[in-house]
Amino acid sequence: MDYQTGFLNHFATEAVEGALPEGRNSPQRPAFGLYAEQFSSSAFTAPRAENRRSWLYRMRPTTEHGAFTPYAGAARFVAADASHTTPNRLRWDPLPMPAGEVDFVDGMVTYGGNGGPSEGGIGIHLYAASKSMENRAFQNSDGEMLIAPQQGTLLVTTELGRMDVPPGHICVIPKGMRFRVELTDGPARGYVCENYGAPFRLPDLGPIGANGLANPRDFEAPVAWFEDREEDFEIVQKFNGSMWTTTIGWSPFDVVGWHGNSVPCRYDLAKFNTIGTVSYDHPDPSIFTVLTSPSDTPGMANCDFVIFPPRWMVGEDTFRPPWFHRNVMSEFMGLIHGEYDAKEGGGFEPGGASLHNQFNGHGPDVDSTAKAMAVDLKPHKIDNTLAFMFESRAIIQTTDFAMNGGLLQGDYDACWSGFPKARLP
Repeated sequence: MDYQTGFLNHFATEAVEGALPEGRNSPQRPAFGLYAEQFSSSAFTAPRAENRRSWLYRMRPTTEHGAFTPYAGAARFVAADASHTTPNRLRWDPLPMPAGEVDFVDGMVTYGGNGGPSEGGIGIHLYAASKSMENRAFQNSDGEMLIAPQQGTLLVTTELGRMDVPPGHICVIPKGMRFRVELTDGPARGYVCENYGAPFRLPDLGPIGANGLANPRDFEAPVAWFEDREEDFEIVQKFNGSMWTTTIGWSPFDVVGWHGNSVPCRYDLAKFNTIGTVSYDHPDPSIFTVLTSPSDTPGMANCDFVIFPPRWMVGEDTFRPPWFHRNVMSEFMGLIHGEYDAKEGGGFEPGGASLHNQFNGHGPDVDSTAKAMAVDLKPHKIDNTLAFMFESRAIIQTTDFAMNGGLLQGDYDACWSGFPKARLP
């Protein structure tokens, strides 16, 4: 599958030669009788550096559809509320695969979130799917979607083209763009961050300099691809926290050519250039930030997407696992594969999750702490692991499913039980 490389580049691509106009965005008569349609994921008057929009040349305009009506499915794709939220540290077993045939949309379940489509914030969802989406597309008008597969490769078809997204990769779908998820190698499971705030972007590098963390060249956008199918397609839309549906008589993936910078993209997390200390002290997790959604307060992100990939640990006279911590930010963690170095005693499994809300103490468990304090500090490679974190400045409210759905571990606090008291002279 072909891709264009770069982050927020202005791309131009056509599946049929001559589909794109020369020199004009919206000519009176586009080639082949196509319709020119602008897709804007920022306000028209946003500063040039922040402005995101693409011109689409499609076989039919998206205006042609009947009224949306309430969607009967997706009862677990809901908003979180304070009535189920506690200050407790929480950890969940992996989401089981569905017993019957369930696709990506109906297999999504909300664990928590904050804010909403009108005020910013995030929604956090996990999905478990056993079949591909067939003759249907999903449109999230509430937020941008970052999808992180944990098991099973996804073929994500968007209005602008297709992307293969295996575990170890992520993809980002712009707010409002229609897409379809097909399963290419069996049942699939993973994590979704629904971003209601400023679109994800690469973090500034500051004193790191020009090179490090995620490189723009490693992000891949699809090339134009379309299907000409005359049959019923369901459009499922998430709008203002609720799910809606309508039906059209053709494939919504009929964009023959497009140009612009509001685009879906994928990224291989193995290409992240990890930065770490070569002297002493465990560095802050902010150096592992892949993408950030900034807020109106500098340094306080609406959401940071942070990963903990394979890396060398070489610090001298240093406690190398993450230190004990109480944080103004709230942290939701997931595990793609392997073992997280601060929780080596089990319980945090691939496909599982944990939540440490703001100012509630967390850190390595008793066994990991004792091991780290006693080990002979030689250079050590943390390998065969990939954990991540959705970090947000606001409390992550939990849902009824998260608290009462049968996956919450009742003994999570026990991993911090039994620290020996310090011995003073």
